[in-house]
Amino acid sequence: QLQLVESGGGLVQAGDSVRLSCVASGGTFNTYIFGWFRQAPGKERDFVASISRQGGGTMYADSVKGRATISRNNAENTVWLNRSRLISEDTAVYYCAAGSSVVLTLQQHLYADWGQGTQVTVFS
Repeated sequence: QLQLVESGGGLVQAGDSVRLSCVASGGTFNTYIFGWFRQAPGKERDFVASISRQGGGTMYADSVKGRATISRNNAENTVWLNRSRLISEDTAVYYCAAGSSVVLTLQQHLYADWGQGTQVTVFS
C-alpha cells in the first residue's frame, strides 16, 4: 500500500497558476498509475487528470483541459499537477491517488491508495 502526501495548495488569485505535488512511499512507484481528483465545497469528488506508469499517457477532465498538466518522475516518486488560469470554480481539495489499473481511468474505485488532500482556494 502506498502512502501519498500532497502539497502545494493555498490561496491563489484568479488567473494565476499553482503546482501541486504528490510524493509516494511504501511501494514500487512505477507500477502504479496516478490520478488527481478534487472535491469542491458541497460537491462530490471528481476526476481531474491521470497519468500512465511511465508517464507517456495522460487523460484530463473536460473542465480542466488546456488548464492542467499532470506529470511524474519515477526516480523521485513524485507526481505533479500544474494548474493554470485558475477560476473560482477550481476551488477544491485536491487529492492524489494511485491505482494498479493497466489503463488510464477516471473511475475512483480503481484507485486504491489516496492522500489526505491539499486545499486550493481561488480568489478574485
